[in-house]
Order: sequence, then structure tokens, then C-alpha cells
Amino acid sequence: MAYLLEYWYFHLPNYVIAALIYTMLGRFLLGLFVPYEWDNFIWRFFCRITDPVLAVTRWLTFGALPYGLLPLIAVVWLFLLRIAYWMLLYRLGLAPTVAAG
Repeated sequence: MAYLLEYWYFHLPNYVIAALIYTMLGRFLLGLFVPYEWDNFIWRFFCRITDPVLAVTRWLTFGALPYGLLPLIAVVWLFLLRIAYWMLLYRLGLAPTVAAG
């Protein structure tokens, strides 16, 4: 537990980004079977959580992709963000390390 608290600045953003990645994958998979206007509360949750990320992704890709593929491209961008965040912390000497036993 002390390890998690000691590196909270790494674990908290990493967890949030990972949760967004899995939510985006869930939205993509569910979107294969349901229409966008579906009034189910689970679908509305996926849309409410992921719409801001999709808006940024659409901006980053200049709107050149079909809307149905945006969640997959957003997963790629989020994964790259997760790696870039780790690399930044590593370069600053703030990333968690594994202690040699």
C-alpha cells in the first residue's frame, strides 16, 4: 500500500487512462451491435464518458476517419499517451522502479 501512495502521481493517471482505453474498446464493440441513438443506460454511459476523448481524436485526425473507427484510433492515442507519460516520469527520475531483491 505504501508503494501505491508513494507513486500516486504515476498510478492515478495511469489507471484513468487504462480505464478510458477499456471503456473505449467496450464502446467500439457494443457499437457494432447497437445504433448510436440507443436509449440504454449502459450505452449512454459509454457515450458520456468517451465522447470528449472522441472529440479530441477527431480533432487530431482532422476528421479524416469514419466515426465508427474513431474509438479504435482513440485507443491507439490513449496508449501512446500512457507510454509518453511513463517516459516523461522516467526521464525525470520520478517513475516507480523495481527494487532488486
